Amino acid sequence: MKEKMNSLVFPRRQTREVQVGSVVIGGGHPIVVQSMTKTRTADVRATVTQIKRLEKAGCQLVRVAVPEEEDARAIREIKKRISIPLVADVHFQPRLAMLSLEAGADGIRINPGTFGSKAKLEEVVRLAAERKAAIRVGINSGSLEKDLLVKYGEVSAEALVESALRNIRQLEDLGFFNIKVSIKASDIPRTLEAYRLLATQVDYPFHAGITEAGTLLRGSIKSAAGLALLISEGLADTIRVSLTAPPEKEVVVAYEILKSLGLRARGINFVSCPGCGRTEVNIRRLATLVEARLSPLDVPLKVAVMGCPVNGPGEAREADVGVACGRAVGVIFKRGRVVKKVGEGQIVEALVHEVKKMAEEIGSPQASVKGK
Repeated sequence: MKEKMNSLVFPRRQTREVQVGSVVIGGGHPIVVQSMTKTRTADVRATVTQIKRLEKAGCQLVRVAVPEEEDARAIREIKKRISIPLVADVHFQPRLAMLSLEAGADGIRINPGTFGSKAKLEEVVRLAAERKAAIRVGINSGSLEKDLLVKYGEVSAEALVESALRNIRQLEDLGFFNIKVSIKASDIPRTLEAYRLLATQVDYPFHAGITEAGTLLRGSIKSAAGLALLISEGLADTIRVSLTAPPEKEVVVAYEILKSLGLRARGINFVSCPGCGRTEVNIRRLATLVEARLSPLDVPLKVAVMGCPVNGPGEAREADVGVACGRAVGVIFKRGRVVKKVGEGQIVEALVHEVKKMAEEIGSPQASVKGK
C-alpha cells in the first residue's frame, strides 16, 4: 500500500513496454535495478562469480563489456550459469553485436551511428528481432558525434538529445521498436535537462544514471541526487548507479535510493540516529554491528537503532523492531511494544534476535534465529 501511494507521489511517465529476457521495462512496471560487470568477459569463471554476487544483492539485469570476439563467444557459457538477463555492451563493431546475440545475449547496448555501415546495422537489427532481443541506444557525453560537437559547440543537452533521436530513427526506419534509451552526462543538470527534452519526443523507456559518478561515497551522493530528480519526474524506468567500486555496491546503493523514496521494499530499511551529547552508549558501534548482521536479510522490515533517550523511544516504536538506548542500556521494541530491556553489551544480539524472529514469521529464507 505504501509503495502504491508513493507511486502517486512520483508518477511514472507513460512508455511502451520493452522485454529484456524475463524482465519487462517501462509500461508502468517497477523500476528495474541493473549493474555492469568489471571483469574481462572472456574470463567466464570470474564474470559468473561477479554476476552471482550481483544476483545475491538483488540485481535484475546485468551488462557485460564486449570489446573482443572471445568476450562475445563467452556469453553462451555465462548465460548457462546465471539467472538474470544479460546485455552485451558493444561499440563500433557490428560483428561483435551479432556474435553476442548468437551467443544468447538478451539485449545489446549500442550506438547505431558508430557502426558506420547501414547494411551492417540492418544485419544486427534483423538478428535482434529474430532473437526477440532488446536494443538500448546508449548516448554518452564522452562519445558525442563530431558533427554535433561542431554544431552545438559543446556537449549540451540539446546535442545529446539530437544524437539520441538520430540513432533511434535509424532503428525505427528498420522496423525495430524494442528499444530503451539512455542519455548520460557526468553532471546532474545536463542529464536532467536531456531526459526532459527527450521525453517530449519519444515514448521509449529510459535507462537512467549519472555516468562516471565517482568513488563509493561521492558517487553514491551524486547518483542519489541525480536519480531522485529523474525519478521524481518519471524519467527513469531502469537505473544503474555507476561507482568506482565493486558492482554489488552499485546495486545496494540503487536499492537504498529506491527505498528512501518509498518505491521498493527490498531488504531491511535500517535507520539510526547520528548521536549527540545526550547519547550514553556507543551508538556508532551499535548501528554498524546491527546493520552488518542484518544486511543478508531480504525482508521489508524497518529496524531502528536510536541512542537518544528523548526522541529514541518514540522513533523506536515506529519501527517493526527498534531499540532506544539510555545509560548503558537498551529498551527493545517490537511493533510498538516493549519486549525487553538489556545491557549495552547485549543490545546487538537481542535486537538481531528479534528481527530474525520476525523475519521467520513472515517467511524470509535467510532468517535463522538459531544462528543469530
